[in-house]
Amino acid sequence: PSTQGPSTPAAARNKMFRCGSLASRIAQPSSRVARHGKARGINRSHCDRGYSNASKKPMTMNDLPQPQGSWAKRHERMQKKYNLQLAVGLGFAGFTLFAAKQSGLVNFYFGPGKLKFGKGVESKEQEAAAVEEETITEPPADVESEALPETPAETPLAAPIDTESAAAPSAPVDTKPASAPPTPVEVPAKPKQVEEAAITESSAVVSKSEEDAKSASTAKESAGKVSDIPEHVPYLIIGAGTSSVAAFRAIKAKDAKAKVLVISGEGENPYMRPPLSKELWYSDDIEATNKLRFKQWNGKERSIYFEHEEYYTPVKELATRENGGISIVKGRKVVKLDVHKKRAFIDDGSEVSYDKCLIATGGTPKSLPVFDNAGEDILKNVTLFRSVSDFQRLHNVAQQGKHITIIGGGFLGSELACALGYKLKATSGSVTQIYPEAGNMGRVLPEYLSKWTTEKVKSEGVEIIPNSFVEEVKSAKDEKVKLKLNTGKEIVTDHVVVAVGLEPNVELAQSSGLEIDDTHGGFRVNAELEARSNLWVAGDAACFFDIKLGRRRVEHHDHAIVSGRLAGENMTGSGKPYWHQSMFWSDLGPEVGYEAIGIVDSSLPTVGVFAKATAKDTPKAVVEATGESLRSETEQVADTSSLMHSSDPHAPLKGEDYGKGIIFYLRENIVVGIVLWNVYNRMPIARKIIKDGKSYDDLSEVAKLFSLHSE
Repeated sequence: PSTQGPSTPAAARNKMFRCGSLASRIAQPSSRVARHGKARGINRSHCDRGYSNASKKPMTMNDLPQPQGSWAKRHERMQKKYNLQLAVGLGFAGFTLFAAKQSGLVNFYFGPGKLKFGKGVESKEQEAAAVEEETITEPPADVESEALPETPAETPLAAPIDTESAAAPSAPVDTKPASAPPTPVEVPAKPKQVEEAAITESSAVVSKSEEDAKSASTAKESAGKVSDIPEHVPYLIIGAGTSSVAAFRAIKAKDAKAKVLVISGEGENPYMRPPLSKELWYSDDIEATNKLRFKQWNGKERSIYFEHEEYYTPVKELATRENGGISIVKGRKVVKLDVHKKRAFIDDGSEVSYDKCLIATGGTPKSLPVFDNAGEDILKNVTLFRSVSDFQRLHNVAQQGKHITIIGGGFLGSELACALGYKLKATSGSVTQIYPEAGNMGRVLPEYLSKWTTEKVKSEGVEIIPNSFVEEVKSAKDEKVKLKLNTGKEIVTDHVVVAVGLEPNVELAQSSGLEIDDTHGGFRVNAELEARSNLWVAGDAACFFDIKLGRRRVEHHDHAIVSGRLAGENMTGSGKPYWHQSMFWSDLGPEVGYEAIGIVDSSLPTVGVFAKATAKDTPKAVVEATGESLRSETEQVADTSSLMHSSDPHAPLKGEDYGKGIIFYLRENIVVGIVLWNVYNRMPIARKIIKDGKSYDDLSEVAKLFSLHSE
């Protein structure tokens, strides 16, 4: 067309029409433009002839889809459909669970407080009685948790002390001698008072029904025969302490269908020992304490037992369980091992063969020579503190508001002194602590810190008699005990607690030809905790080779867990060496709590870095909040100051505060031990320092790694 202006009116009108069409196209929504362009071709002119918008009618409400029927009726139909699907799904799931339960593929556990036992057990007290009654049918009265004495002279003390409160049959039961080569073990009879108490306790738990009484009588007559013990087990664990629990958990983690048999000298399921001298004493809930329940650091209450009763597989079912399990034989002792034929001989004359075996026999509390020849009138008021029965016995004495004397200033003695001092404040009782050192924890802490700790223990109401030991013991009036000290001082007390350490239970070594370490005691094992082929040792009884600190034997809870877990893993073929540095902890009342790792010996040179601490940096904050002796979780510091000390001992100066600090123990200028004094959640740092084995010029710089002075 011509580029000149319109020459005729018709041409002008035609051009105006095309421009109007273009304007209306631009005014359309972008989506419609896009669709239109796609249909006609996007490269074509917007002013093409023949374009008309007449066929594109705008959408109105009349063009929308109309609902069919009532909305309410349709909703009702949909709900019925969904409810039917839900019911079918729940029914199928319920049938599946029922079938799995009936076939034994799954079991349901609802916690110790909700377990349903057999007929006749309707309360927690009856539940405990039923469990204890069951254990009576297995062991004879004279075979309990006591270790075999090395010399006849030690036997009279050990027998009445550790077995007094354990349940026993009302009549003596003769046991058959072991059919194995070792000579039969003679266990002395219990004192009259102890036997009467045990008889009373046993009669209290016996069922009233004639059927149960007949069953118990039959079991007593056949106590020497434990037919339920299988002839062979893949995994055998001797002892039922913390190491055993860590071991069988590790075994089950590696071998889900493992069959593990645990033979325990005690009449209890595996339990934690630390609460016996710590948390249980600081609870004001007597009912919870009697049930052996305590509050954890997070305020939640739990039992001292690792697992509830139904966690364990009945012994008679272990061999036939397709998926394996953990079975506990209570009140029995293994008296000999044939390490070549891999057989264990039990004190009732039965035998069991094994593929892998772990010895975790723990230790027996040490006594003092002064009590060896003491009469029954004295020994009935003496406790070698170790087991649940010992705690229950001592707790009963404390509830009566009597005077208690503790012999020993180490971990256990100091913890019990603080705990009893706290408990006896409410009952008008009193407690005295006697030890040969200059202060509490004198063999562990530097002297200046030991003396400062002693003052804190005194603040709990404990009478401290340091630099003293008992020379003579006599009976006194009103069934009391008179202690004569080396200083000439005499103490009349209602009850005596001996806490002077542990003696590892190594009788199996003597009867089975295993090696005992002459320096440290215990079974001598390699870095993999193996004493012989397919035979491991863990816990207090193991003298192991530490690849960093040399040969050692450790008697602490954390070591029991670490060594037990390692032994369990190695029993399944891991072959790992012991490299983990275990730690230990202690809470001495509401003001003092500490964690330690490595070789902690006050005879070594020490360097301490201290700072003042607020109430949040001591166990006191948690004691006030929960009524238990636990450490705090924070490390906030106000008005910090550092004090450097060499190993030269000195008493705390006026104004000094050892409320928070780090103590380094040196051997040839290398850090071999660390104590974290009221400092928590820093153990990985301490573990790494010991693992590195370096010599440091300025340990105050090393202390900064623990954020001791952080705001």
